Amino acid sequence: MFADRARIFIKSGKGGDGHVSFRRELYVPAGGPDGGNGGKGGDIIFEVDKGLNTLGDFRYNSKYVAESGQEGGKKRCTGKDGEDLIIKVPEGTVMYDDVTGKVIADFSKDNMRQVILPGGRGGKGNMNYATSTMQAPQYAQPGQDARELWVKLELKCIADVGLVGFPNVGKSTFLSRVSNAKPKIANYHFTTLNPILGVVDVDGAKGFVIADIPGLIEGASDGIGLGHEFLQHIERCRVLIHMVDVASTEGRDPIEDIKAINAELEKYDPTLLNKPQVIAANKTDVIQMEYLDEDPVERLRKEFEPKGIEVFPISAVSGKGLKELIFKVKDLLDNAEDDDITFAPEFDLDMLGVDKDVAYSVEKEEEGVYLVSGPRIDRMLGYTNLESEKGFNFFQNFMKDSGIIKELLALGLVEGDTVKVGDYMEFEYYE
Repeated sequence: MFADRARIFIKSGKGGDGHVSFRRELYVPAGGPDGGNGGKGGDIIFEVDKGLNTLGDFRYNSKYVAESGQEGGKKRCTGKDGEDLIIKVPEGTVMYDDVTGKVIADFSKDNMRQVILPGGRGGKGNMNYATSTMQAPQYAQPGQDARELWVKLELKCIADVGLVGFPNVGKSTFLSRVSNAKPKIANYHFTTLNPILGVVDVDGAKGFVIADIPGLIEGASDGIGLGHEFLQHIERCRVLIHMVDVASTEGRDPIEDIKAINAELEKYDPTLLNKPQVIAANKTDVIQMEYLDEDPVERLRKEFEPKGIEVFPISAVSGKGLKELIFKVKDLLDNAEDDDITFAPEFDLDMLGVDKDVAYSVEKEEEGVYLVSGPRIDRMLGYTNLESEKGFNFFQNFMKDSGIIKELLALGLVEGDTVKVGDYMEFEYYE
């Protein structure tokens, strides 16, 4: 089943915890600490698979979690790293943060593979904390937390030219005649359900990719029908072909059709109207001039050519006029602005707040009472054995080295004052 939108949960692997152990061998009564480091957690990696053209696989699996790193072991053994999780997406997929809607990554052009959520680093074992004054550390560092995020994926077709028009104006027939695409062709009175891509070969020149953009009916920009789901596919196109039924075989006015579609494009994104446009006046082979007061092709030209939009009479069935139209489109592509239609990242992954060992806050709660809190403090409390004298000294040195004591003194801390640390610990300060 074709799908061009998905919402999924991704989570990298947690880092393995460091290990606390001591060397125990015969005739070695005090062998020293030998707890190993934890392994790194697995990364969440997105990779383009050019064999994919839909996000349909995400309909059946919406949760992706990488493997966590293993805990360190005895005898200085490092835990095994968690395996990376590689998620395959079609080229042209744009990833957004589900909450803010900001762009995280655009998997097109040169961005074929990207680490989205790095795995947590492994924690240090107690062998790393041995010093001349602390020869038997009873603590080890826990592994860094995993990173997690809900994201939205949106597939925007990679095509040079967008073919737009109301249902049953001959777009599928046209695409089958000018490209290698093989769409289903019938007298449908509803829109094609899938965007269809085809490669157009041009004699003596580089070809281009054309996409039949479905879902364009009145009200599409307001979400009527399949509008929002498919208007997104026009964003990367550099040239637009408006296809109309110039013979009005179903009673539609081709001029009003073009105006209606341009109105929908403008509502969705006004910049879409800045793209070069050309009109394919299809079904000229069935025009019945004896019943008309004016040539419908000339009527189109009077309306749109003064606005710089050239009209080409064609017959997708017989092939009449297709060559001239294709060469005009190729000329428009060659002269169009050569800007990379990509979506720049707007979401800073550091905003996830996962790198929690960088934040703390210091405040004066009341006279003689001070509060130190924050993620970094919580982490330090988590892997420090404060019941031992050496562990408490280790924590005090951390507070001095990180500048927390200096900030407390600036707030007025004096000997005998109470310092609360997190939710579970407090002590009286003495120099």
